[in-house]
Amino acid sequence: MIIGIDVGGANTKISSADGSIAESYYLPLWKNKDIKSLLEGGLRPKYTGADAVGVVMTGELADCFASKGNGVRFIADAILSVFDDVHFLDANGTFVSDVSEAIASTNWVASANLISTEFPDALFMDIGSTTSDIIPIMDGVPMAAKTDFERLKRNELVYSGILRTNVATILDRVMLDVPCRISSELFAITADVYSVLGEISEDDYTCETADGAGKDAESAMRRLARVVCCDMKEISPQELRQIAKQIKEHQVQSLVDAVLNVCGRFDCGVVIAGGLGEFLAEDVARRVGLKYISLSNRYGKKVSSIFPAYAVARLLETSRRVNPSTCHDLNMGKS
Repeated sequence: MIIGIDVGGANTKISSADGSIAESYYLPLWKNKDIKSLLEGGLRPKYTGADAVGVVMTGELADCFASKGNGVRFIADAILSVFDDVHFLDANGTFVSDVSEAIASTNWVASANLISTEFPDALFMDIGSTTSDIIPIMDGVPMAAKTDFERLKRNELVYSGILRTNVATILDRVMLDVPCRISSELFAITADVYSVLGEISEDDYTCETADGAGKDAESAMRRLARVVCCDMKEISPQELRQIAKQIKEHQVQSLVDAVLNVCGRFDCGVVIAGGLGEFLAEDVARRVGLKYISLSNRYGKKVSSIFPAYAVARLLETSRRVNPSTCHDLNMGKS
């Protein structure tokens, strides 16, 4: 069995190459950095028979680390202490054993390379809990920039997701009977928005709440009320749903703007979308006039929600089949 591991700042995800295993663990590195305990206690007993492990990461950006390089080494050391045959995917799409900053922020690299084998000309979108990747693929080659900094400048990375994003970063006022400014405190996150709108379940709400209270729709409404400095007795459920709809609209429009920018540079006729928030990508694709293909429909919702882990496992499996004695260059394009 070949498995893939995707270590993010908030979630660590694991998948088998056949998709029969697809798991996500909420593990905020900035709080305790206890990934080694998870690997040793929770994962190693389950996957001791793994033939090889493919790894991608984004958790090195967590501010518990003095630098991204320190974060890469910490994450890599934790994985190497638990598993034997470990292969890290670098920004060029090559499996390597050396630990360096070249393996930082590579989860999208795995996803885009796997997608490119089936869709050589497409726009890959992965809308997760915290960020949204927008990756153009041309002639079977992912064309995004190699670092998060450059991708931010090119609209290929939007720091907005469907769970952990502070709603105050999405808009600064809402329309009720009159325009109403909002508080910039961390009172509510996008998970509350989509809970109120009925678009995620309590099981989907995997991160912590802003107030430490429940993840049910009523608790989410109470947090949204705080965004406009209200208790529930001061504002109606209808008004709170209207606030939630406006936050969603601003988030979707931000993604539309980013997609239009990317599609202005690359001719992308179809959106291939995954992640827990792929339902937003469907709305984006419709607004920009692109065909839409859901990874949930092709692989199932669980695999879609942890797609980079699945993708790196699949790529490693293919690499070993093609050339079992060496690592395999997946031929990432120059940006």
